[in-house]
Amino acid sequence: MQTLEQLTDASKSAWVTIFQWIEHARNHCDVIKKDQSSAERELFSMQMPTSSPMGAVIYETGGILIHHGWLRILGSGSFKLPRGLMDWNFSKSFNQSGDKPKYLLVADDVIGGYFALNGGSLGSNLGKIYYFSPKDLTWHDLNFTYTDFLAWALDGDIEAFYRNLFWQNWQEDVKQLDGNHMIVFTPELSEDKMTDINQRERREVNIETHYNASFTEQDKFAQAYSVA
Repeated sequence: MQTLEQLTDASKSAWVTIFQWIEHARNHCDVIKKDQSSAERELFSMQMPTSSPMGAVIYETGGILIHHGWLRILGSGSFKLPRGLMDWNFSKSFNQSGDKPKYLLVADDVIGGYFALNGGSLGSNLGKIYYFSPKDLTWHDLNFTYTDFLAWALDGDIEAFYRNLFWQNWQEDVKQLDGNHMIVFTPELSEDKMTDINQRERREVNIETHYNASFTEQDKFAQAYSVA
């Protein structure tokens, strides 16, 4: 096991490059200030050096909000995004320290989509990012590495990826949403693909509730959503 000092060798940190990407990003992004003790705990628990992009994001940020908060990239946790990457994955992709994660949840969006690094359980493309779409409740291989995903989040065409899923004045709704909540629709995106997004009822749900409903309590989907 490496020490924190070994994991955070500043001369090898990937943050210098990532920060340059952020400064020149096409998409709006908000780098959330880290809590130092949380950053150290998350990085040490994960045993990932800051020479890797994921390690750098965990250690240097409380998270990154993309496109006015629509997309949330997990860091070490913060008031605005109170979920560190390792804390959030515990009991979801692994159950105890030392377990090999089935996948790593690295980001999510406000409409119930999840981005995860495949550890072998999501498909054959090991080490690539998959997206769980609320439109069909299926994991899709994006064929991105984590570094590719960061680059896409900062400079990719977010509007095209989420075409027809932005409702009128969505920025105001998302601005009021904290990082532990998502927005779900009635009728659900997966059940009715024809209704315009502006004609659907919207309500907030806790992300833990949403995750459990999506992945661990399929037969209690509606009941789980009744708890905010």
